[in-house]
Amino acid sequence: MSGPREIIAFILIAITIAFSVSAHALATATYPLPADLIYRSFPTFPFSEAKELDERTKPRVMKRQSSLLEERYDLSDCPVKGVMMSGRRKAVQAGVRVKLPKGVSWDTLAAKSPDEIRDQGLLPRGFLPLPHVKQSTGGQVFPEVQINEIGRQEGRDLRRFDVGFDLPDHLTPEFPPPIFLTTHPELGDVSHGELLTTRNFYEIMSGIITPVQMEGLRLLLTPFPQEEFNETEDRKVAEESLGVACLDCHSNFHTNAAFHLTPDVRPQAQRFRLDTTSLRGLFNQQIHGSKRSLRSVEDFTEFEQRTAYFNGDHVSAARKGVNLLDRASQASLMAQMENMIDFPPAPKLDALGRLDPSLASKQELEGERVFMGKGRCALCHFPGTAFMDNNMHDLKLERFYKIGQKANDLLMSPDGPIKTFTLRGIKDSPPYLHDGRLLTLADTVEFFNLVLGTKLAQQEKDALVAYLVAL
Repeated sequence: MSGPREIIAFILIAITIAFSVSAHALATATYPLPADLIYRSFPTFPFSEAKELDERTKPRVMKRQSSLLEERYDLSDCPVKGVMMSGRRKAVQAGVRVKLPKGVSWDTLAAKSPDEIRDQGLLPRGFLPLPHVKQSTGGQVFPEVQINEIGRQEGRDLRRFDVGFDLPDHLTPEFPPPIFLTTHPELGDVSHGELLTTRNFYEIMSGIITPVQMEGLRLLLTPFPQEEFNETEDRKVAEESLGVACLDCHSNFHTNAAFHLTPDVRPQAQRFRLDTTSLRGLFNQQIHGSKRSLRSVEDFTEFEQRTAYFNGDHVSAARKGVNLLDRASQASLMAQMENMIDFPPAPKLDALGRLDPSLASKQELEGERVFMGKGRCALCHFPGTAFMDNNMHDLKLERFYKIGQKANDLLMSPDGPIKTFTLRGIKDSPPYLHDGRLLTLADTVEFFNLVLGTKLAQQEKDALVAYLVAL
């Protein structure tokens, strides 16, 4: 007769299978569909048993993700000599890390049509959507440096017992990142090398931001209940949790490469991984959210607070203690603080966002020419000093691969339209693309060279990378 653990394991396997329903089955299903294709399932067994099983299976979950990453990428630590991120704490990583199929070069691949690449299965695996480390559960996953610092300063635990962060530290942004203010460009980095938390924000920012901004900052640093970090029995942290704060992912208003799943897609198997974007230069952005195209940061703030941070589920959020922000006295103050965050200095750019020939190298100037012309980058990332067009674009990557493939429980589907992200200070924000599937700027150049069919020569690719580093 089966014991309790075997029964629990069987239930979890059944849930995983349910998450893996194919796109064809969904399209032809007889309604009504199972509720867990839309809403989050409630626990069916005690927290202690779920925790014990999650802890026992965690090594296997992490090993599976590690194997996928090693199959797709070169994960070695290979910095660009002398090229640092804006805070001078971490080097920018060099080279293409996406692995090519055997017997294929980047030039021969770029010479093939999308149909040939799809039919012959030649699209590099690293160009495919990147799954969450545990797709069937999802939720926010924080890098170790953020977990440790929040634990040290606040005694709050962001470590999950079911999964851990999956990318090596050298392929993520510097930590803690510098903070630049639009109101005080003369001060440079105002963080003094510290991570802003509830314990130190007033002392660090006093005298350089207004009372309205200070209150907005306090709210951005205040943890509120979230799906995996709360006091209920379906949490994924050992102790009851106050939740997470906006700046737990957007460390110092930038990013620490924490990831989640998009709130905008169902079922769970098709929710794509969502990399944390930087809040630098938010004052120039007219749409917010990779998919939703929300028209103000106030809208975005309210939406996420009401749906338990990026789960798109107001029903589950209410059960955990939804935070209903007042638009006038809270959300607007948070937005004002966010809109004070500037891009890092780019001394080689002039006032209109073009390279100053007297400061830029020959290679950087060549890269600018490629960017504005043959590379087709400027079609979405120019004109203007923010290097984005405030539109959404569909790259139609599914031209290059067969829809319906699975990777670690992610059912790969077309990305569809995704907002254009800024390129200012882009060297500070690895990994790249909305799901972090591209580990370096060189990967990103190869990706768009293929997808846009630009057929750049190696010299042009290298020049383009040099230009992006200068932005």
